Amino acid sequence: MLLRSSAAASDFRFDRDTVGFANSTVFGYREGHPYLRKREEGEPKRYTRRCFVLCRTTMQFQKFARFDPHAAPLDDNALATRIRSVARRAAWGRPLPPDQRIVFPGYANLRAMSEARREVVRANIGLGWPTYFRVGNARMLFQHDSGYQKETHAHLNSALARGQLFVGFLTTYPRLSINHAVLVYKRKPASENDGIERYLVYDPNHPESPRELTWSSRDHAFAYQKDWDFIGGFVRVYQIYGKWLQ
Repeated sequence: MLLRSSAAASDFRFDRDTVGFANSTVFGYREGHPYLRKREEGEPKRYTRRCFVLCRTTMQFQKFARFDPHAAPLDDNALATRIRSVARRAAWGRPLPPDQRIVFPGYANLRAMSEARREVVRANIGLGWPTYFRVGNARMLFQHDSGYQKETHAHLNSALARGQLFVGFLTTYPRLSINHAVLVYKRKPASENDGIERYLVYDPNHPESPRELTWSSRDHAFAYQKDWDFIGGFVRVYQIYGKWLQ
């Protein structure tokens, strides 16, 4: 069994180390414009407002947990206790050494466990609504300039170079086209000299495959991939869970 001693971004694998179920958006989108989604009759309750929670959980499991697929799985109560033990640790803390990590028997990785025991995982990694009141969110009200984004870009590259993960809050405030958290885990090799740096991200809305975040050295600006829930293009990025109160 392979035991990892650090949360190395270079060792991070999307198909292994991310959560296997999706965050559901509160809003629907038409051509990038949000509207409030109504719950259809008979539709099960959606798992919403958890993009911050799922990114944080992914980082916490990468730092503080390990898996033993050869042992018998825990029952729901015991599994819930261990999940909460991971979720209560500060996401910005130092990774635990292998012999001190919280062990999850019966599964090879976080993806497998979260798919097989979805409801137990959902119920024990935290609520979504408190993330709206995080102190660090206030930066989007006054840190708009390209200088701050250049600094964020430098922090992103430094984190990945150190083998760390980087959770980013993406927003277009005061527009409402996106207010969302993603986890950046890898810088893609440069394919051409176009002044664009490309990064692979885990997006909790899209557990099926990685998304792409880009940085333009010409515009000193980030952009995010177009999809059904975002029109694509310019976003501001603010690092979260890199330190206390961030």
